[in-house]
Amino acid sequence: MKRIDLKKLTIGSWCQIGHPANAEILAKSGFEWLAADCEHGEFEDGDIGNFCRAVKQFNCTPLVRVKENAVMPIRRALDLGATGVIVPLVNTAAEAEQAVRAAKYPPDGIRGFAWQRGNNWGTDFDAYAKEFKPVVIVMIESRAAVENIDAIMAVDGVDGCFVGPYDMSGSYGIPGQTGHQTIKDACGKVAEACKKCGKAAGQHIVVPTRENIPAAIAQGYTFIALGMDSYFLGSGARQTLEMLK
Repeated sequence: MKRIDLKKLTIGSWCQIGHPANAEILAKSGFEWLAADCEHGEFEDGDIGNFCRAVKQFNCTPLVRVKENAVMPIRRALDLGATGVIVPLVNTAAEAEQAVRAAKYPPDGIRGFAWQRGNNWGTDFDAYAKEFKPVVIVMIESRAAVENIDAIMAVDGVDGCFVGPYDMSGSYGIPGQTGHQTIKDACGKVAEACKKCGKAAGQHIVVPTRENIPAAIAQGYTFIALGMDSYFLGSGARQTLEMLK
């Protein structure tokens, strides 16, 4: 199972629409990883399995942004074939530890053993149980999380973090103003904490531009999601219709 190398720059994208065709198109286009959005997108359990199948055929890594920081959603995503999870609303080190425990097998965690898609329905049970190391990314989406970022990144088993710019802007009282200097400063603090702890700093650039992509990289972000299926579909349609004007 391919695991993205978080020690170098890696570019992925986001899927909100729970249909495997979207994932196939984006994976084939060249993204190194794709994340299925189970928090805000239209994904049910069956959609996750189909998403993982679609992505893996193009040597792309499937991740799942689970709906909440709880044992069953994290376990379910991994059992259905995800290589890792992106866990929302992590504000403290204790919450980060909770996510890691849910993703890892004993003695490091509390994930349950079973025959499932991840181990090819038991065919590779022994190898999977021994060798599989899930990617665990925690989402930094609030002022509290930024204030606790050093402790969160120090948690063993956390591979990196992912900034949620829109939620973060709301927590600072400037909803939607993702380009505000306050948010830029917060993102800078997150990137610095990741660098200090040797963890990946992630950011979702919902509307990619020639300016904001290199700016994020220069700030130290190495785990970057560009756009998402719903954005690409809508923006492509609008650009095409604009040609008629």
